Amino acid sequence: MKYKECEILIVEDNPNDAELILRSLKKNKLSKDIMVVEDGEEALNYLFRIEKTDQIEMIKNPKVIFLDLKLPKIDGLEVLKCLKSDQQTKIIPVVILTSSKEDPDIKSAYELGANSYVVKPVKFDDFRKTLSHLEMYWMAVNENPD
Repeated sequence: MKYKECEILIVEDNPNDAELILRSLKKNKLSKDIMVVEDGEEALNYLFRIEKTDQIEMIKNPKVIFLDLKLPKIDGLEVLKCLKSDQQTKIIPVVILTSSKEDPDIKSAYELGANSYVVKPVKFDDFRKTLSHLEMYWMAVNENPD
């Protein structure tokens, strides 16, 4: 995969959810560049530039990461732990966007430094509206450090 600079990084293994997230975000036209990776290992490779440097054209970190918890290879909580324990990536806002309503997952996510925890709505329209609100907040309202 050829990596590129992005404003929003989506870490989602379900192709249907990833497509829905992408379509919802692109509809608002607030975010110019969105990148989707399918597992925790790929997310860490992207964020820590582990892959070969000739494949990476990235200049700066994303403005926000939408991170699923139940991921193959490396789960979302482990990705979050790695991000928040590194000097270069700990300031990136991370929104957990998952289907898990389990209290231990919610507690662990916040203990590890998640900035928000959002349970994916089941209904398409509710999901789209939720993503619209998330994008509006993180891309238009929130001030990120450069």
